Amino acid sequence: MPNYQNYVFVVDTLGQPLSPTHPAIARKLLKQGLAAVFRTYPFTIILKKTVENPGNEALRLKLDPGASVTGIALVNQSRDTVIWAAELTHRGDRIRAKLTARRVVRRHRRCRKTRYRQARFNNRKRQEGWLAPSLKHRVETTLTWVNRLISSRPITDISMELVRFDTQKLPNPEISGVEYQQGVLFGYELREYLLTKWQHQCAYCGGQNIPLEIEHIQPKSQGGFDRVSNLGIACHKCNQKKGSQPVEQFLLPKPEILKRCSVQAQAPLKNAAAVNSTRWALFNRLKPTGLPIEIGTGGLTKYNRTVQGLPKTHWLDAADCVGKSTHPPVENQNSPAITNYLFWARWPSKSGS
Repeated sequence: MPNYQNYVFVVDTLGQPLSPTHPAIARKLLKQGLAAVFRTYPFTIILKKTVENPGNEALRLKLDPGASVTGIALVNQSRDTVIWAAELTHRGDRIRAKLTARRVVRRHRRCRKTRYRQARFNNRKRQEGWLAPSLKHRVETTLTWVNRLISSRPITDISMELVRFDTQKLPNPEISGVEYQQGVLFGYELREYLLTKWQHQCAYCGGQNIPLEIEHIQPKSQGGFDRVSNLGIACHKCNQKKGSQPVEQFLLPKPEILKRCSVQAQAPLKNAAAVNSTRWALFNRLKPTGLPIEIGTGGLTKYNRTVQGLPKTHWLDAADCVGKSTHPPVENQNSPAITNYLFWARWPSKSGS
């Protein structure tokens, strides 16, 4: 895991991005009148002179797009240092709620003033690549911050988590039907898929926030197979208690849970395409920046996090886990000052969450 240090961004009088500097040096420049505050968030100073041939150190912008929070980090890989990190909190749920309220008012108005005309639906042409407003919001706000960082920082590369899990690394996946290809990340891609499919809870007792294990719903000794549709997530206690029993026998006293497990096991993860499409939209919007873009999967991110022994936070995933360019852990780690932004910005949070 790279060393962490909160740096201050610097530009010259022409707006040319310069290498970030230590906060002590920034304070000295401000006190001596050699620089002024250019932007308060993220904190940036502007020098009162032009710098020719600055010789900036290359920075990598790393993104961990999420449903409600997106982790952003700037990494100086030559020094193995995270110079800035943030968590962007999206308001997609509030957008959806407001649009729903507007739709209800609109339909009631049509009903009252147009002789009970039926609600209008399914007659609007949508352009290719259309996203729902709550999903489009994630792309637009993340892209706004990417452009803001690129404009005043010497960024040369971008890394981002493109998909939650790679369906090509699943055995007979339910979404794409692509055959399983053996690889070191197989277990991580499969586990991430199953955790999402079963809502991070035990399939048999519904337990949450406990260690979960991959479980064969129909035991292999009873003719079960290794397909995703026969795999579930269970806590250690339920897994040991079930043993090699058929699921019908194990859940005989609980017919409702048996019915739910049977249905959920066969059902594909329907919202996976929608979740991944948001990240694909962001990926396509990042291409015009002209910067090389490194991509990774959620399974790769989790693999890197597990190997380095890191806690699950969005900014740490972005800084230390996204992409294959992640460096191995180093000693003497210092905790950074993490900025938490709501929609486009809010004041820093001391908790870093």
